[in-house]
Amino acid sequence: MNTKDYIQREDKYGAHNYHPLPVVLDRGEGVYVWDVEGKKYFDFLSAYSAVNQGHCHPKIVGAMTEQAQKLTLTSRAFYNSLLGEFEQYITEYFGYDKVLPMNSGAEGDETALKLCRKWGYEKKGIPENEAKIIVCEGNFHGRTITIISMSTDPDSYKGFGPYTPGFITIPYNDTEALEKALEDPNVAGFLVEPIQGEAGVYVPDEGFLSKAYELCKEKNVLFIADEVQTGLARTGKLLACDHEEVRPDILILGKALSGGVYPVSVVLADDDIMLCIKPGEHGSTYGGNPVAAKVAMAALEVLKEENLAERAEELGKKFRAELRNIDSPMIELVRGKGLLNAIVIKPTNGNTAWDVCVALKENGLLAKPTHEHIIRFAPPLVITEEQLMESVDIISKTILSF
Repeated sequence: MNTKDYIQREDKYGAHNYHPLPVVLDRGEGVYVWDVEGKKYFDFLSAYSAVNQGHCHPKIVGAMTEQAQKLTLTSRAFYNSLLGEFEQYITEYFGYDKVLPMNSGAEGDETALKLCRKWGYEKKGIPENEAKIIVCEGNFHGRTITIISMSTDPDSYKGFGPYTPGFITIPYNDTEALEKALEDPNVAGFLVEPIQGEAGVYVPDEGFLSKAYELCKEKNVLFIADEVQTGLARTGKLLACDHEEVRPDILILGKALSGGVYPVSVVLADDDIMLCIKPGEHGSTYGGNPVAAKVAMAALEVLKEENLAERAEELGKKFRAELRNIDSPMIELVRGKGLLNAIVIKPTNGNTAWDVCVALKENGLLAKPTHEHIIRFAPPLVITEEQLMESVDIISKTILSF
């Protein structure tokens, strides 16, 4: 079978809920992936930052295969010998009292929403069924019915109503709007991405997160950080909130928590918040399974052992500087933090961000457009400076070819 055959088979038997680039990947190692014809590419999407530690990292894959041969799943009907070890490891790693493990980022967000509402009723005294959560325009927290109910992107929510109530939407990066919304005594939480990834790597003004946190504290409102994509060394710090020394009341992690080898997500909070949920009120068959526990600990160890946050910080600055040196009217703006970056494309002669990404693929680098005019660049954090400069050369030559 060739690339066309694989694509046709997916088209025939799979739901058409994605629009992938026309490349069929077969193998990955570090910063590279290979297609079914054997062509090699730089991966500059990293599975939306799930593969921060690089493809098929031997330590993480080793942890998974070792545990998979011993015990894979017990459900939470019983204790297992690894969950407590993982819970201790991750709570000490991030400095929280408790962790609630789930599988996907969307489940992590849903868990945080439930936890916030429960806290609002039990601790803040909000009347039953009246709790509200503030969210931002341009947000992307997942694809569940409740999460799309707070979306402002028609592609996400149109045609899927009726929607879940209880959300107040404000502009992103707007502390005045947040302050006004916080006047409502029934607000329980503020859910925010420290950098909006799916919106096109929208980096807020310096001080936005710390000011937002202060405003929440003044009104006894929980500050909830969705760090599913921005967390785990991607932006040059362990967490993107660390850039402003903000400690979220509720922290949501996923994606790179497994290094891309297994679905793992968590919600972290202190006892005052986490213990609002009692037995039977929330859970997941796979959440906290032994393989996930072993894999996540290995993935977190790799972040520290290989100094991936420091590497992302250093190489990110060089990467943005190089992109800004590309002399093309097609590049309107370069923005980002660490190794989470984007260029805003000005369509030229009918060519869009999609056309640029197709050309990048032909030249050996994989990236994906978001919102038709933005290209996100997020390579695995294990990338070397030499590999990064080689990638910059591909990006530069590709854009200049238009």
